[in-house]
Amino acid sequence: MRYRYRDWDPRWLELLKQFEDLLELFDHLLLKTGGDVEQSLDFMRHLQQQGYIPPGVDLEEFRRRLESEGYVRTLPGGTRLTAKGERRIRKDNLEAIFGALHRGAPGQHPTAHDGPGGPDALAERRPFQFGDPLHDIDFPSSLQNALKRGVGSLSLSEEDLEVRESEHAASCATVLLLDVSHSMILYGEDRITPAKQVALAMAELIMTRYKKDSLDVVLFGDEAMPIGVKDILYVGAGPFHTNTQEGLRFARGILERKTQPNRQIFMITDGKPTVVRLDNRRLYRNVFGPDPIIETKTLDEARLCRRKKIPITTFMVATDPELQAFVRKLTEVNRGRAYMASLDRLGGFVFMDFIANRKKRMR
Repeated sequence: MRYRYRDWDPRWLELLKQFEDLLELFDHLLLKTGGDVEQSLDFMRHLQQQGYIPPGVDLEEFRRRLESEGYVRTLPGGTRLTAKGERRIRKDNLEAIFGALHRGAPGQHPTAHDGPGGPDALAERRPFQFGDPLHDIDFPSSLQNALKRGVGSLSLSEEDLEVRESEHAASCATVLLLDVSHSMILYGEDRITPAKQVALAMAELIMTRYKKDSLDVVLFGDEAMPIGVKDILYVGAGPFHTNTQEGLRFARGILERKTQPNRQIFMITDGKPTVVRLDNRRLYRNVFGPDPIIETKTLDEARLCRRKKIPITTFMVATDPELQAFVRKLTEVNRGRAYMASLDRLGGFVFMDFIANRKKRMR
């Protein structure tokens, strides 16, 4: 194979940086538009007309580059993201939010407990016990014990055997509950986009690094609805009220069918519940102030989750004292955790709690 060497042209680096900057802006617009490629490109052209993108930038070339890289595909109905493009967005959000994550072996979660099942041997050794896996036996140490006991003669017996301690590895089942009620975009504040970024990042984290884990994503407004990982990007807030009870009930049903030892609910919301389902299955709504029926039904579901050993971690993206007071009640009855998270720090809070829960078995 022949290689042709030539002088480095600094313009190449400039063009590469330009494409990466445009790609970052394009990704942000995709999150805002629910994955609409054409609308995102239209916004970029509008930004260029407003002077935010330099006039010398060729947006049509950027579009062709997206197609040549396999990120988008033009079909009779318009331009759509490909599976490769969806994966890239998840990966980019993972790097942005969980960039400080220690890159360990995928599918393994070191815990604070010693025991079988982990990939990393510890320095400690202990006597062999019936039932220990044979591959955990430290044969060099065991042979040394036999030589010491036999004073130079080698006669290996069970009492000579030593076993390497290893870190116990726990798998975890997580349901991420996303509030898609109208208040997530109310008063000009976009709360749904940061929530989607967290969901995309967690999905990529689990699928690529914690392969023994499971992640389910459930939307809740008037009703609860599960969605696939590939659908997260296309989610938007709708004309819905907030049925926290139904979201928790649906998540609990998913987790009760899981086999992982750790099970947990992560809920991202900005308000108190305004809808519950009564015993006769009828929806009951009240959007005007605290309602004892709605509050009681929702707290009952949080208690049931606690009895099923399913902790709820709530990320509250609103500062209203009345709303935060309800979240504190829910956290108390479930014995879970609550974070009053600002939108710009939401990902960091989720990261810290998610990783912490890998290291212990839920009780």
